[in-house]
Amino acid sequence: MKKLHLILVCSVAFLLLFYKEAPGLNLGIFGLIITGLICFNFQDRFTDRSHLVLVITSVLSCIAFAWYGDPPSFLALSMSVIFLQFKTQETKLKIIQVFPLVFLNGFASLGRVFMFNQWLPKRQINNNLAKKLIAYFMIPAVFLILFFIVYSFGSDHFSSLFTDYRLDIDILQLILISGFGFYISFSFWNYWIPDICYDKNEMLDNDFSNVSEIKNQNTFSFLDRDFERRSGEITLFLLNALLLVFIATYNYEQFFEVVQSSQLSAATHERVNSVIFSILMAVGVILFYFKGGFNFDEKASKLKNLSKLWIVLNGILIVSTFIKNAEYVSFFGLTYKRLGVYAFLILAIIGLVITFLKITRQKTNAYLINQMVWYFYGTILLCSFINWGNLITTYNISVNKGVEPRFLSSLNFNDEARREYFKQNNLESLFVDDPREGEIQHYQNETFLSKTLYYEFINRRN
Repeated sequence: MKKLHLILVCSVAFLLLFYKEAPGLNLGIFGLIITGLICFNFQDRFTDRSHLVLVITSVLSCIAFAWYGDPPSFLALSMSVIFLQFKTQETKLKIIQVFPLVFLNGFASLGRVFMFNQWLPKRQINNNLAKKLIAYFMIPAVFLILFFIVYSFGSDHFSSLFTDYRLDIDILQLILISGFGFYISFSFWNYWIPDICYDKNEMLDNDFSNVSEIKNQNTFSFLDRDFERRSGEITLFLLNALLLVFIATYNYEQFFEVVQSSQLSAATHERVNSVIFSILMAVGVILFYFKGGFNFDEKASKLKNLSKLWIVLNGILIVSTFIKNAEYVSFFGLTYKRLGVYAFLILAIIGLVITFLKITRQKTNAYLINQMVWYFYGTILLCSFINWGNLITTYNISVNKGVEPRFLSSLNFNDEARREYFKQNNLESLFVDDPREGEIQHYQNETFLSKTLYYEFINRRN
């Protein structure tokens, strides 16, 4: 299929799926259609295992959104389909370039749609085709309209055959849905990549291409290599010493100081925020010193060892925070935020490991970014596939922590466990004003394409 055909097929599919419908099952079906078109039209470009993995994750993400219909599954669906398209079409470009290109094309498509020569096929006018259009369609249509007008004046019953009915069409919504579907399809299949993305793509390579030049490259133009190396050693030595003191005080405050229960939440969040900024700055320091020449400097062994120590100490800080968050969970139960802290700490550990590998294997700074994009994508997939609301509910009920009725009702996709808990503890009267029950009824009353499949398997309240 040509580019124009792909745009038109997706535009029509979008209109049929979303006209007078809310996002739900239809978006999952639309994602499967796009995935299928990519696989069918560009199967010859599926050259490595990553393509197959992205096809599988795209299909699973579409199913996840059809089942849950929540923001994480929408993000997973969008990233999966876009990554699959980009990986299939632009095999040489790094995946990190997807994000600025999506933003850029969101605006560029508004103007590029009028550049017809870029996406409409160029064909010469066929005289026989023009003759057929005039002879078979235009002339009969003119006579048909004229005689229809004459016959309408002569017979009320004849006129009523064509006038006494009303099409149930929302013209405004039809136009808006058609336009939005065409905009999405056009942006997806006819995206624009500026030349600078190809010119600068080598800057995102994992390995250095000009090692001989980088070996003699200085971080500061006004300092010699020896002064830079010594400066880095002093800086990292002081930072390690400061971090040791911080770890000692941080762990003392966390595990030995008595904190009132009412203040434990605020104190924990404050300390977690400190760790987040500390880890981000720690990685930034490593990237600053090892962005060029020091990766290959034979005299920089002390600087490398201090950097590795810096990474290990930050890892210890993460472990301490992990233990404290686990203690916090044991006191108050699970929440979305506390699970989010676990997710960030795991990503932080992965980031430090990749940073360690960057130093030992003499990789570029882009190596860290390229690797972390995939781990971030994997985290989004995990968030979309697992029913975290039900996990939180069942865990909290099992440990009898965080089981306030209002809190349980604020969680998503936990309805069977929540109802069972309310029933066992004689809290069924709360069903009357429970907003979750209203949401369940609302979703179950939706039309087929607007349905969220999860709610179809929840029993209606008697």
